[in-house]
Amino acid sequence: MADNQKLSFKELINSDTPVLIDFFANWCGPCKAYSPILQQLKKDMGDDMRLVKIDVDRNEAIVQKLGIQAMPTTIIFQNGEIKFREAGVQSIGVLKAAIEPLIA
Repeated sequence: MADNQKLSFKELINSDTPVLIDFFANWCGPCKAYSPILQQLKKDMGDDMRLVKIDVDRNEAIVQKLGIQAMPTTIIFQNGEIKFREAGVQSIGVLKAAIEPLIA
């Protein structure tokens, strides 16, 4: 499935492929610092994962439903379940350690 297709949030997170969602805000300094880490992770992991960025200021319903209070917040979903959730900038090693066991 192409990444440019519009999926509902539920369709997105119900994937066998781990989906890392970066909840960010344009005004958030740490979010800007986190972006290159996430891009490197995606480059390293390739099609073994999906990377999705969600702007908290434009997606208040999802943010409220998930109780996002700090930016950035990283949540990794697989088959609709939260497999990893942390607030703040995460190292590439922490993210890989969270994703690698989820890859079939």
